[in-house]
Amino acid sequence: MEDLKKFLDSKLLTYNKPAFIVGDPVVIPHSFTLKQDIEIAGLFAAVLAWGNRATIINNCRKLIHLMGDAPHDFILNHRESDLKPFIHFVHRTFNATDLLYFISFLQHHYREYSSLEDAFVPGKQYKEDNVEQALIHFHDYFFSIEHPARTRKHIATPVRNSACKRINMYLRWMVRKDKSGVDFGIWKKIKPGQLVCPLDVHVARVAERLGLIDNIKSNWTNALVLTERLKELNPADPAVYDYALFGLGAEERF
Repeated sequence: MEDLKKFLDSKLLTYNKPAFIVGDPVVIPHSFTLKQDIEIAGLFAAVLAWGNRATIINNCRKLIHLMGDAPHDFILNHRESDLKPFIHFVHRTFNATDLLYFISFLQHHYREYSSLEDAFVPGKQYKEDNVEQALIHFHDYFFSIEHPARTRKHIATPVRNSACKRINMYLRWMVRKDKSGVDFGIWKKIKPGQLVCPLDVHVARVAERLGLIDNIKSNWTNALVLTERLKELNPADPAVYDYALFGLGAEERF
Protein backbone atom coordinates (compact mmCIF):
# COMPACT_ATOMS: atom_id res chain seq x y z
CA MET A 1 0.00 0.00 0.00
CA GLU A 2 2.94 2.33 0.58
CA ASP A 3 3.93 2.23 -3.09
CA LEU A 4 0.32 2.77 -4.14
CA LYS A 5 0.02 5.76 -1.81
CA LYS A 6 3.18 7.32 -3.27
CA PHE A 7 1.85 6.76 -6.80
CA LEU A 8 -1.58 8.25 -6.12
CA ASP A 9 -0.14 11.13 -4.09
CA SER A 10 2.04 12.00 -7.07
CA LYS A 11 -1.05 12.06 -9.30
CA LEU A 12 -2.77 14.37 -6.82
CA LEU A 13 -0.06 16.94 -7.48
CA THR A 14 -0.86 16.69 -11.19
CA TYR A 15 -4.64 17.03 -10.99
CA ASN A 16 -5.62 18.64 -7.69
CA LYS A 17 -4.69 22.20 -8.67
CA PRO A 18 -6.40 25.34 -9.98
CA ALA A 19 -5.73 24.44 -13.62
CA PHE A 20 -8.11 21.49 -13.16
CA ILE A 21 -11.04 23.86 -12.67
CA VAL A 22 -11.14 25.29 -16.18
CA GLY A 23 -12.12 22.09 -17.99
CA ASP A 24 -14.27 20.55 -15.27
CA PRO A 25 -17.94 21.18 -14.33
CA VAL A 26 -16.71 22.59 -11.00
CA VAL A 27 -15.88 25.74 -12.99
CA ILE A 28 -19.61 26.61 -12.87
CA PRO A 29 -19.91 27.17 -9.09
CA HIS A 30 -16.48 28.84 -9.18
CA SER A 31 -18.17 31.72 -10.99
CA PHE A 32 -19.73 32.77 -7.67
CA THR A 33 -18.78 33.92 -4.20
CA LEU A 34 -22.16 33.87 -2.41
CA LYS A 35 -22.59 30.56 -0.57
CA GLN A 36 -26.10 29.93 -1.87
CA ASP A 37 -25.10 30.71 -5.45
CA ILE A 38 -22.23 28.23 -5.17
CA GLU A 39 -24.60 25.57 -3.76
CA ILE A 40 -27.23 25.99 -6.48
CA ALA A 41 -24.81 26.32 -9.40
CA GLY A 42 -22.85 23.37 -8.02
CA LEU A 43 -25.94 21.19 -7.74
CA PHE A 44 -26.93 21.80 -11.35
CA ALA A 45 -23.34 21.32 -12.55
CA ALA A 46 -23.10 18.00 -10.71
CA VAL A 47 -26.51 16.70 -11.81
CA LEU A 48 -25.78 17.56 -15.45
CA ALA A 49 -22.25 16.16 -15.30
CA TRP A 50 -22.50 13.30 -17.70
CA GLY A 51 -21.34 13.26 -21.29
CA ASN A 52 -18.80 15.51 -22.97
CA ARG A 53 -17.32 17.93 -20.42
CA ALA A 54 -17.31 20.90 -22.82
CA THR A 55 -21.01 20.32 -23.53
CA ILE A 56 -21.76 19.99 -19.81
CA ILE A 57 -20.06 23.31 -19.07
CA ASN A 58 -21.73 25.10 -21.99
CA ASN A 59 -25.20 23.88 -21.03
CA CYS A 60 -24.64 24.78 -17.38
CA ARG A 61 -23.62 28.28 -18.39
CA LYS A 62 -26.77 28.61 -20.50
CA LEU A 63 -28.85 27.50 -17.54
CA ILE A 64 -27.21 29.90 -15.10
CA HIS A 65 -27.61 32.72 -17.63
CA LEU A 66 -31.34 31.99 -17.79
CA MET A 67 -31.32 32.69 -14.05
CA GLY A 68 -29.84 36.11 -14.64
CA ASP A 69 -26.44 34.84 -13.44
CA ALA A 70 -27.82 35.12 -9.90
CA PRO A 71 -29.20 31.67 -9.07
CA HIS A 72 -30.18 32.20 -5.43
CA ASP A 73 -31.96 35.47 -6.11
CA PHE A 74 -33.75 33.90 -9.07
CA ILE A 75 -34.81 30.82 -7.10
CA LEU A 76 -36.36 32.94 -4.35
CA ASN A 77 -37.83 35.81 -6.34
CA HIS A 78 -38.73 34.67 -9.86
CA ARG A 79 -42.23 35.04 -11.22
CA GLU A 80 -44.13 32.44 -13.23
CA SER A 81 -43.48 34.39 -16.42
CA ASP A 82 -39.72 34.23 -15.79
CA LEU A 83 -39.84 30.46 -16.32
CA LYS A 84 -40.93 30.58 -19.97
CA PRO A 85 -37.36 30.53 -21.42
CA PHE A 86 -36.63 27.36 -19.46
CA ILE A 87 -39.09 25.25 -21.48
CA HIS A 88 -36.49 24.90 -24.23
CA PHE A 89 -33.66 23.69 -21.97
CA VAL A 90 -32.39 20.16 -22.45
CA HIS A 91 -29.21 18.26 -21.56
CA ARG A 92 -29.29 14.64 -22.65
CA THR A 93 -32.29 13.16 -20.78
CA PHE A 94 -32.61 16.14 -18.41
CA ASN A 95 -35.34 18.34 -19.85
CA ALA A 96 -37.58 21.28 -18.97
CA THR A 97 -39.92 19.14 -16.86
CA ASP A 98 -37.01 18.11 -14.67
CA LEU A 99 -35.53 21.59 -14.56
CA LEU A 100 -38.78 23.26 -13.52
CA TYR A 101 -39.19 20.75 -10.70
CA PHE A 102 -35.62 21.40 -9.52
CA ILE A 103 -36.40 25.12 -9.43
CA SER A 104 -39.63 24.46 -7.56
CA PHE A 105 -37.91 22.27 -4.98
CA LEU A 106 -35.07 24.74 -4.46
CA GLN A 107 -37.54 27.57 -3.88
CA HIS A 108 -39.43 25.37 -1.42
CA HIS A 109 -36.17 24.63 0.42
CA TYR A 110 -34.61 28.10 0.47
CA ARG A 111 -37.80 29.68 1.76
CA GLU A 112 -37.18 27.74 4.97
CA TYR A 113 -33.41 27.17 5.10
CA SER A 114 -30.39 29.34 4.38
CA SER A 115 -28.24 26.52 3.01
CA LEU A 116 -28.71 23.43 0.87
CA GLU A 117 -26.56 21.60 3.39
CA ASP A 118 -29.71 21.23 5.50
CA ALA A 119 -31.25 19.14 2.72
CA PHE A 120 -28.57 16.51 3.39
CA VAL A 121 -28.13 16.92 7.15
CA PRO A 122 -31.15 18.33 9.01
CA GLY A 123 -29.38 18.25 12.39
CA LYS A 124 -26.38 20.16 13.69
CA GLN A 125 -23.77 17.53 12.83
CA TYR A 126 -23.62 14.39 10.71
CA LYS A 127 -22.51 11.47 12.85
CA GLU A 128 -22.55 8.42 10.55
CA ASP A 129 -19.40 6.68 9.31
CA ASN A 130 -20.10 7.70 5.72
CA VAL A 131 -22.62 9.80 3.80
CA GLU A 132 -24.98 6.97 2.88
CA GLN A 133 -27.75 8.16 5.17
CA ALA A 134 -27.25 11.77 4.07
CA LEU A 135 -27.75 10.75 0.44
CA ILE A 136 -30.85 8.76 1.28
CA HIS A 137 -32.25 11.67 3.27
CA PHE A 138 -31.57 14.12 0.43
CA HIS A 139 -33.25 11.86 -2.14
CA ASP A 140 -36.35 11.35 0.01
CA TYR A 141 -36.57 15.02 0.96
CA PHE A 142 -36.01 16.16 -2.63
CA PHE A 143 -39.05 14.16 -3.73
CA SER A 144 -41.19 14.88 -0.65
CA ILE A 145 -43.32 17.40 -2.54
CA GLU A 146 -45.42 16.72 -5.64
CA HIS A 147 -43.06 15.89 -8.49
CA PRO A 148 -42.92 14.38 -11.98
CA ALA A 149 -42.16 10.66 -11.85
CA ARG A 150 -39.59 11.02 -14.64
CA THR A 151 -37.42 13.35 -12.55
CA ARG A 152 -36.66 10.67 -9.96
CA LYS A 153 -33.99 9.20 -12.23
CA HIS A 154 -31.90 12.36 -11.90
CA ILE A 155 -31.24 12.05 -8.15
CA ALA A 156 -29.57 8.77 -7.24
CA THR A 157 -29.86 6.93 -3.93
CA PRO A 158 -27.82 4.14 -2.30
CA VAL A 159 -31.12 2.35 -1.68
CA ARG A 160 -31.07 1.33 -5.35
CA ASN A 161 -27.36 0.38 -5.10
CA SER A 162 -26.48 3.33 -7.34
CA ALA A 163 -22.90 4.55 -7.05
CA CYS A 164 -24.38 8.06 -6.66
CA LYS A 165 -21.36 9.40 -8.50
CA ARG A 166 -22.65 12.88 -9.27
CA ILE A 167 -24.08 13.56 -5.80
CA ASN A 168 -20.90 12.27 -4.15
CA MET A 169 -18.94 14.59 -6.41
CA TYR A 170 -21.19 17.46 -5.36
CA LEU A 171 -20.58 16.66 -1.69
CA ARG A 172 -16.83 16.57 -2.38
CA TRP A 173 -17.06 20.08 -3.82
CA MET A 174 -19.05 21.41 -0.86
CA VAL A 175 -17.24 19.60 1.99
CA ARG A 176 -13.56 19.19 1.05
CA LYS A 177 -11.13 22.07 1.30
CA ASP A 178 -7.39 22.28 0.81
CA LYS A 179 -4.81 24.74 -0.46
CA SER A 180 -5.44 23.87 -4.11
CA GLY A 181 -8.77 25.69 -4.05
CA VAL A 182 -10.68 23.33 -6.33
CA ASP A 183 -13.18 22.18 -3.69
CA PHE A 184 -15.02 24.85 -1.69
CA GLY A 185 -15.28 23.47 1.86
CA ILE A 186 -18.30 25.67 2.64
CA TRP A 187 -20.25 22.92 4.41
CA LYS A 188 -19.22 21.96 7.93
CA LYS A 189 -21.78 19.39 9.14
CA ILE A 190 -20.12 16.61 7.15
CA LYS A 191 -16.41 15.92 7.59
CA PRO A 192 -14.14 14.98 4.65
CA GLY A 193 -13.50 11.61 6.28
CA GLN A 194 -17.21 10.76 5.89
CA LEU A 195 -17.28 11.36 2.14
CA VAL A 196 -17.60 8.47 -0.31
CA CYS A 197 -15.32 8.59 -3.33
CA PRO A 198 -17.23 9.35 -6.55
CA LEU A 199 -17.31 6.20 -8.65
CA ASP A 200 -18.17 5.80 -12.32
CA VAL A 201 -17.15 3.22 -14.92
CA HIS A 202 -13.88 5.04 -15.69
CA VAL A 203 -12.80 5.35 -12.04
CA ALA A 204 -13.89 1.74 -11.45
CA ARG A 205 -11.61 0.49 -14.23
CA VAL A 206 -8.64 2.37 -12.79
CA ALA A 207 -9.42 1.24 -9.24
CA GLU A 208 -9.71 -2.38 -10.37
CA ARG A 209 -6.37 -2.20 -12.19
CA LEU A 210 -4.77 -0.82 -9.04
CA GLY A 211 -6.24 -3.61 -6.92
CA LEU A 212 -8.49 -1.30 -4.91
CA ILE A 213 -11.66 -3.13 -5.95
CA ASP A 214 -12.03 -6.58 -7.48
CA ASN A 215 -14.49 -5.81 -10.30
CA ILE A 216 -15.43 -2.82 -12.48
CA LYS A 217 -19.08 -2.51 -11.43
CA SER A 218 -20.10 1.07 -10.79
CA ASN A 219 -22.44 0.64 -7.83
CA TRP A 220 -22.81 1.66 -4.18
CA THR A 221 -21.22 -1.53 -2.91
CA ASN A 222 -18.04 -0.87 -4.86
CA ALA A 223 -18.07 2.83 -3.95
CA LEU A 224 -17.96 1.85 -0.27
CA VAL A 225 -15.26 -0.78 -0.83
CA LEU A 226 -13.14 1.69 -2.76
CA THR A 227 -13.57 4.36 -0.11
CA GLU A 228 -12.56 1.99 2.68
CA ARG A 229 -9.41 1.08 0.78
CA LEU A 230 -8.63 4.76 0.19
CA LYS A 231 -9.08 5.40 3.92
CA GLU A 232 -6.08 3.12 4.44
CA LEU A 233 -4.09 5.72 2.49
CA ASN A 234 -5.72 8.82 3.97
CA PRO A 235 -8.29 8.21 6.74
CA ALA A 236 -9.22 11.88 7.10
CA ASP A 237 -9.71 12.60 3.41
CA PRO A 238 -10.23 9.52 1.22
CA ALA A 239 -12.19 11.36 -1.49
CA VAL A 240 -9.14 13.46 -2.36
CA TYR A 241 -8.00 10.48 -4.44
CA ASP A 242 -10.93 11.10 -6.78
CA TYR A 243 -8.59 13.53 -8.55
CA ALA A 244 -5.94 10.89 -9.08
CA LEU A 245 -8.31 8.12 -10.15
CA PHE A 246 -10.29 10.40 -12.45
CA GLY A 247 -7.13 11.86 -13.98
CA LEU A 248 -5.65 8.44 -14.58
CA GLY A 249 -8.81 7.29 -16.33
CA ALA A 250 -9.93 10.38 -18.25
CA GLU A 251 -6.62 12.04 -19.07
CA GLU A 252 -4.07 9.21 -19.12
CA ARG A 253 -6.32 6.31 -20.23
CA PHE A 254 -4.60 4.23 -17.53
